[in-house]
Amino acid sequence: MKHDQDFIKRQNRLTVFEMIKSHSPISRAMIAKQTGMSPTTVGRIVAELTEQGYILESEQVSEGLGRKSTLLGMVDASVITIGVELDRHEISVGVVDLQGNLVHSERHDRALEEAPAVTVQRIADELNGMLNRNIVARKQVVGIGVGLPGIVNNDNGVVVFSVQLGWKNVQLGESLEKLTGLKVNVDNELKVKALAEQLKGSAIGSSRTALLGFGNGVGSALIVEGEIYRGEMNSAGEIGHTTVDPNGTLCECGKAGCLQSYITIPSLLQEANQIAPIQTVEELFAARDAGERWAIHLIDRALTYMAITVNNVVCMYNPDSVIFSGELADKFPGLYEEVKERCMSRFVWEPLQDSFRFVRSELNVAGVMIGSGLLAQTQFFKLD
Repeated sequence: MKHDQDFIKRQNRLTVFEMIKSHSPISRAMIAKQTGMSPTTVGRIVAELTEQGYILESEQVSEGLGRKSTLLGMVDASVITIGVELDRHEISVGVVDLQGNLVHSERHDRALEEAPAVTVQRIADELNGMLNRNIVARKQVVGIGVGLPGIVNNDNGVVVFSVQLGWKNVQLGESLEKLTGLKVNVDNELKVKALAEQLKGSAIGSSRTALLGFGNGVGSALIVEGEIYRGEMNSAGEIGHTTVDPNGTLCECGKAGCLQSYITIPSLLQEANQIAPIQTVEELFAARDAGERWAIHLIDRALTYMAITVNNVVCMYNPDSVIFSGELADKFPGLYEEVKERCMSRFVWEPLQDSFRFVRSELNVAGVMIGSGLLAQTQFFKLD
């Protein structure tokens, strides 16, 4: 019973905090009215948050006959979180404020064979570097969020399996907490990116958002009524390993015909190199633009599978918004229109064609850092 009461208290606190963050300036009475909480409960939570320096009271305004009501707002600089994106070749570390703004970020190369312990130490070193250069004050930092590709146990911060990083059962959260002394939240990168897009990007106001990521891997994420849909193992959305051709190309996971074998940057480069010495995906697209038939075929096939993926996700989840994102979308903005044209002309099931918005990612390379930072803030205000 006590556990249930504690949970409700934490949820109420988070609800009030989010209400003030999203609708400030706002009065206590309006919060009570919109949330259904009692004025006493709202007053107690507001008093706690004010005492801890997270919110402030501003001018009084009239609410009806002679009654004055104090408005509440956030102290933006009171809480800062560190948002981290780990990718195959990069470590990105950003400072995220209460409004979900990325106020500072740094990117660093990462070797594919870099050991987990080395990567974790580098993240800690980057954070210490920011503190030493006074980019952020230690007392403001309340937590770290890390987004990375793969299956993550978000309850205990363990990277269960990441093909892209080559990691298996890595205690990332615990290791980083020991090095930094801060609470660490670890999650799948597309899940936190989808959360950021719904709160700060291209899916504001959406109640059912599907985000697709096409780059070094292929994945998706679903946000329903503001909550990340996780599935049993937090692996919901791992569409890269859905089978599209049982007799097809062997995937690095060991199965034949996985979707990602036809779309990801590494698989495209691997196939291209059977014909020409291609080092980067930019060279591959340059070959297509130069009229090389093999390059035209490779990219055309990838775009077809992207459009098929949109249709499959729309049929499965019936979202109101589908976000096109990932390294390929960021590097080649023209792909969005090419995939959209294929979707509407050939692949999206006709009854559902007008049921969703197909939009670009607005946050692009900042999305995972912002989403990770926001996740750490949410956890902080639930637990503190």
